[in-house]
Amino acid sequence: MTEARPELPRPLPTRRWIAWPAMLALCAGLGACGTPGPGATPRTNSDQTDVDKRAAVHIDLAAGYFSRGMNTTALDETKQALAIKPKSVEAMNLQALVYAAMGETRLADETFHNAIAAAPNNADTLHNYGWMLCQQRRYDEAERQFNAALAQPDYRGTSRTLRAAGVCEVRAGDNAKAELTLNKAFEADPADPGTNYSLAEVLLRNGKFDRALFYIKRVNAVPAQVTSQSLWLQLRISRRMDDTLGVKVLAEQLHKDFAQSAETQAFDAGRFDE
Repeated sequence: MTEARPELPRPLPTRRWIAWPAMLALCAGLGACGTPGPGATPRTNSDQTDVDKRAAVHIDLAAGYFSRGMNTTALDETKQALAIKPKSVEAMNLQALVYAAMGETRLADETFHNAIAAAPNNADTLHNYGWMLCQQRRYDEAERQFNAALAQPDYRGTSRTLRAAGVCEVRAGDNAKAELTLNKAFEADPADPGTNYSLAEVLLRNGKFDRALFYIKRVNAVPAQVTSQSLWLQLRISRRMDDTLGVKVLAEQLHKDFAQSAETQAFDAGRFDE
């Protein structure tokens, strides 16, 4: 039976592109998370010991269960991984995420601290801890963790962390700073639909409608990326630009493809600020 995750606070009216799982650095197996420290030799499959391999099996299972919302089972798998390999940063990182999803804030915090103590330069752990702190409205602490992750050499998750930081800045009420941060995220990975969506939303808030339209059109130009949320955002931007025809076309698409969505219902009720 799938467990329901606690609903997390949401900073913007439409959230598919910035949902909790999308912001996380999920690990599966040896070396799936983390950036080697300066001068360190990257680990490969041939470096795995029997202990590594056994722990990795449970980490893989835990990640799969967690992605399906089966938090208790995922937690048990992380415990088994740590019983095999007590200093596994990947297992601690994932266990902290599971605790956070279960609402066990104190245990999540303690586990993140243990993971960071074991590997202070693990950018993925720093990122995940920062995102959890953001959920708790501990914005200054979250910013420090994001900055620490971004400071790691050869970090491959720069765009994701910048996007998370930008969304967190929106939650903190600093839309101007969020715009700057999300622009950096776009520069790091222009193709990421989540970044384009979040940047369009912030630009709408900041009254920069032409630029907001540019970014949300990048999302909706790819059929596989189109959601009721992305259409609704483009419709709201078009409305602010007095584009009557654009609003009409987008409304028709909402009704055709997402008739039962909350966004279509909001349109029908004239609730354009949701």
